[in-house]
Amino acid sequence: MLSAILLAAGSSRRMGPVNKLLLPWQDRTVIYHTAEQLSAAAVGELIVVTGHEPAAIETALHPLPVRFVHNPVHHTGMTSSIQTGIRIARGDGFMICLADMVLLTAGDYVLLKMAFEQQYRRDDHCIILPEYQNQTGNPVTFSRAYHDALLALPEQEGAKSLVRANTPHHFRVAMSTDHILRDLDTPGDYKTLPHR
Repeated sequence: MLSAILLAAGSSRRMGPVNKLLLPWQDRTVIYHTAEQLSAAAVGELIVVTGHEPAAIETALHPLPVRFVHNPVHHTGMTSSIQTGIRIARGDGFMICLADMVLLTAGDYVLLKMAFEQQYRRDDHCIILPEYQNQTGNPVTFSRAYHDALLALPEQEGAKSLVRANTPHHFRVAMSTDHILRDLDTPGDYKTLPHR
């Protein structure tokens, strides 16, 4: 089983006064759409890490089948939210998902899930990296072998150092679009999204 850890704890300061995850997207919200695609992909368990406005995030995701866990120190950076999710995750691997990557589809997540399942049988220390035109993006999937290393990460904004330190275990998955590179940080990012 794979654990998808959906990071929904940030305060989205660059978006202005609104929580970007609660912005409308295709008759729902950004966070609902992302979680719905992960749920449709049947990745495994879906853990949502809350922080900023946790009650609003939980309400926005009703009635999707997710597990919530709250990160009380979310203001310290993304790494603390990754660690919060990993502490309760039960899977053989951890797919670290950004809640504002609204263009990713269930099919994208299925492709990455299948790549992990296949590669994990060959290398139980695998790290799955989606790639578009030689650029790697998100979500990155770590095997459970990195559980303790992820919990010990000193950096505040993700696990890039851990990825760099384990290049022999990288497995790159070619993606058909640049959606693995596109997230929502600013009002401009939101305005340029297609089919709002």
